[in-house]
Amino acid sequence: MTDDGPPPTPRLARARRKDSISEQVKELIIEQHLRPGDRLPAEKELMTRFQASKGSVREALSALRSEGLIRTRTGPKGGVFLADMDPQRAMALLSSYFLFRSPTVNDIYAVRCELEPELAASVAGRLSEEDFASLERTMRLYDAEPKTAEEEYNQRMAELDFHSVLAGLCPNPVLGLFCGFLQTLLRETVVCRRIYDAPHPDLRDTGLHYQIRLMRALRAGDAQSARDIMSEHMAAARDYMVRMEADIVGRFL
Repeated sequence: MTDDGPPPTPRLARARRKDSISEQVKELIIEQHLRPGDRLPAEKELMTRFQASKGSVREALSALRSEGLIRTRTGPKGGVFLADMDPQRAMALLSSYFLFRSPTVNDIYAVRCELEPELAASVAGRLSEEDFASLERTMRLYDAEPKTAEEEYNQRMAELDFHSVLAGLCPNPVLGLFCGFLQTLLRETVVCRRIYDAPHPDLRDTGLHYQIRLMRALRAGDAQSARDIMSEHMAAARDYMVRMEADIVGRFL
C-alpha cells in the first residue's frame, strides 16, 4: 500500500479542475482549427463536453481571458470569442517574470548576439518593398543630429525600433518573438534606461553605419553577409553597453 499523501483541499481541487478545462479548451481550439474572431461553444455546451460545473467552466474561461486568449461580447450576437494576442501583451507578461530577476546587460547581449544575426539571415531575400519602407521609416527618425538630450534618447529608442520591426518580419515566429522581447528588456531594464539617458552622439552614426550595410545585404538576399554584419553590430553594442553598465553600477555603489 502506498502513501499518496493527504487528499487535495477543495480549493486545490477546483484549481486543478480549472486548469484541466483551460487546457481542454485549447485542445478544442486546435482540433477545430479555430482562429481569432471565431466563437467558442456556448457555456452549456462546454459544461456538457467537459462534464464540468458552471463554476469550473467560468473559472477556466476567466483564466483564458486573463491570458489574453479570449474576449467576451455581450448582446444578441454576444458570446466568447478567440482573441488575437498582441505580441506586446505576450512580451509584457514575459517582462513581469523578470520584475524580481532583473537581467544584466551581459545576460541580454549573451542571447542577443546569438539570435539577432540569425534573425537578419532569416529575412534576407524575403522582404517586400513595403517591409523595406517600414525599416527605412525608423532610420529616418535618427538620420539627423539630435539637438537636445530628449531627441538623442528618442533616436536611441528608434534604433531599437528598427530591430523590433525586423523581428516582426521574421518568418520564424519563435525567433521573432524572442528577438522582439530582447528589445523590450532593453527598453525596460533600469540600468539600460540610464545608459540610454547618457549622451553619446557617436552611437547614432555607428548604428546607421551597420544598418545601411545590413539593408544592402537584405536587398541583395545575401543571408551570410546579413548574419556577419548583424554579428559585428551586436558585438560592438554589447561592448559599449557592458562598459557603460560597469560605469553606472560603479557610481551607484
